[in-house]
Amino acid sequence: MTRTDDNPGDPGRDHASLEPLGGMLLYPVPESVARARRWFRKFTEPHQLACSIDDCVLMVSELVTNAILCGKADEPWRIRIRWYRVGDALRVDVHNPGCPANVRMRSPEATEAQGRGLLLVNVLADEWWSGPSGPGGTVVVFVMHRAFKPD
Repeated sequence: MTRTDDNPGDPGRDHASLEPLGGMLLYPVPESVARARRWFRKFTEPHQLACSIDDCVLMVSELVTNAILCGKADEPWRIRIRWYRVGDALRVDVHNPGCPANVRMRSPEATEAQGRGLLLVNVLADEWWSGPSGPGGTVVVFVMHRAFKPD
């Protein structure tokens, strides 16, 4: 389900309801994709998430790859990933210094090697959206509902 920043009803839009669980800063290099997968899995393991960790790791991988390919800045920069608990949902934010207006799903030809990342996020996430990042640049967010077992 695709969302845009003009839908204020999405979980976690009220930043007061965000419970930070972890995050990381990554260099915009290909090796960071594997690092993001490893560390996301390691840092979320203690929470015993009820959603598919493999799906979440795949989405993190795709969004970090997109951030590497699309991030642009005049000075050295980093990709910033943060994940939060919002009620029983898991929210994952991936920030880069690119232009928010350039985030869009593509319909790549079968012969194209790239262009399916947001299609995968659209299929796997319960919700996702993109927009301007608070510190500047772009944020792409995905949400998995019922990711945490009731307390």
